[in-house]
Parts: sequence; structure tokens; C-alpha cells
Amino acid sequence: MEDSKVRLHRTLSDPLEPGRPIQNRSATKSIEEREKQIEAAAEQILTAIGEDPQREGLKKTPHRMAKAMLFFTQGYDTDLHEICNDALFTEDTQEMVVVRDIDIYSMCEHHMVPFFGKVHIGYIPNGKVLGLSKLARIADMFARRLQVQERLTKQIAAAIEEILCPSGVAVVTECTHMCMVMRGVEKAGSNTITSSMRGEFLNNPKTRQEFLGLIK
Repeated sequence: MEDSKVRLHRTLSDPLEPGRPIQNRSATKSIEEREKQIEAAAEQILTAIGEDPQREGLKKTPHRMAKAMLFFTQGYDTDLHEICNDALFTEDTQEMVVVRDIDIYSMCEHHMVPFFGKVHIGYIPNGKVLGLSKLARIADMFARRLQVQERLTKQIAAAIEEILCPSGVAVVTECTHMCMVMRGVEKAGSNTITSSMRGEFLNNPKTRQEFLGLIK
């Protein structure tokens, strides 16, 4: 039988196709190698837009951009089980747990510009609870990748469901997308809201409404 840890990594880590494994970046290239590769690409971009990469203000820009891009996408190198480590506790409670207004910052995979906002997470324990800070870390793990908001919301819910096996999980994400603000339709002030409801939150309207009321 396939190890559950491997199965979970395959299910949750691949940003494109659940079930297809994604290889940890550090297993193929060192940080230094990846930085140099991004630096070279950044210098080409600067040249392509008509800039001089050697002028004073831009000399170190490719290096800064490389470090920033690796930071923005560090979720690819994060392991879900390492995040949760020893923060899973046995607790005899079935009352709803809600952590709201978790700040997230991500990168739109279509234009590689930021989107950012807040995530609200709720779950109903089924014999286990997770340290509250770990919910925020799970959100960051999936946000720090090239993403679309719809998938991000679903991945957070799936991770919590796999780790806790709760009676229900609910995740609502509210974000501003710079691809809609800085370009395209240029609609400042617009927000996108996505949700993923599982178990009791999906099947019981009263439970769902209680959660939605708590995050307002």
C-alpha cells in the first residue's frame, strides 16, 4: 500500500494536476543555481523592455528579483507534515473552530503579478485539533506558489481535511487581483471571493450559515 504521506504530497503539492507528483525544487538545483538562472532571465527582460541593465538603478535588480521570486514561490519547497509536526492534539470537542482574516499574498499564474487578501478557515473537530498558527502556515504554503484563487481555496481545504479528518471544513478566500487593477479592465476596488465547503459545511445549511456569519 502506498504510504499516506507520499499520497498526500502527490495530491496536494502539484499546482496543476492532483495525483501527479511535483519534485521539490531543492532536489534538482541548488538555491545558487536557481538564483543565477532567474537573474539571467531578469536581465533579458530588462533589455527587452528597452532598459539598460547596467545603469546604476538596475545593476542589482536581477539579483534582487531572483531572491524575491524564490521567496514568493517558497511554498513549492514546503512540506505539509513538517508544518504541522507536533501540533496535532487529541481533544474531545465537536465545536466549530474558526480562524478569520489570515493575510495571504500570492502570484497569479496567468500574468505573474500579485493577488492578495484574506483567508477565513473553519473546521469541526472529530477527535483532533490543530495548533491555530498551523492553519495560517497551511494557507501560506499554498499561497506562496503560482496560483489561481479557486485552486488555492480548494487546496487549503483539502490539506486540512487530510491532516485532521474533521467532520467538516470551510474555507473562504477574499482577494484583490493586480491583473484586474494594473492592467486589463483596470478595476480598482474589485474583490474576488471563492469558497470550498466540505462535510458538515456542505451538507448542513445551518452549519454553513453559522460559519459565514462568524467571518463577516
